[in-house]
Amino acid sequence: MDTAKFIKKARKGDDEAFYELMQAHKVQLLKIAYSYLRNEEEALEALQEVTFRAYRSIRSLKKADYFSTWLIRIMLNYCHDQSRKKKRAAPLDLTESLAETYNYSQALEIEEALEKIDSKCREVIILKYYHDMKIKEIANLLESPESTIKTWLYKGLKALREQLGERGEANVQ
Repeated sequence: MDTAKFIKKARKGDDEAFYELMQAHKVQLLKIAYSYLRNEEEALEALQEVTFRAYRSIRSLKKADYFSTWLIRIMLNYCHDQSRKKKRAAPLDLTESLAETYNYSQALEIEEALEKIDSKCREVIILKYYHDMKIKEIANLLESPESTIKTWLYKGLKALREQLGERGEANVQ
């Protein structure tokens, strides 16, 4: 798929080109939405809203190379807005994905520990380890220097280890 060609057409009002662009990114956007909203219906609604927002503002995209990053940024902003409306943090539902690797109780412990760490650090961990994004991609997405992303990742992993360590000690006593 020649993304630049489709973006050029979509900017000129070609609905079919825009549809093809969204189809190519649909699965990735749904995974991100589900990981933040923890509900399939809300994730589908998020995809619909992000599609509308992207369609409405496709002409504002400056560089075709950043289309994917631009879409993910719209999705993250939407998910953060929804989380604020619900007055809860945007946790990641890791239970299902971690249950394949760890037992259920370990998955719950990791999910609970993630909910307790700083939101910036949690977001970097989610993007890095559960969406397989590289530090550079995360930096572009969050509009922060790579060194800052590395710092947030380091602090987040350290906080996660501390949270899990505290639980481990509590279980032993």
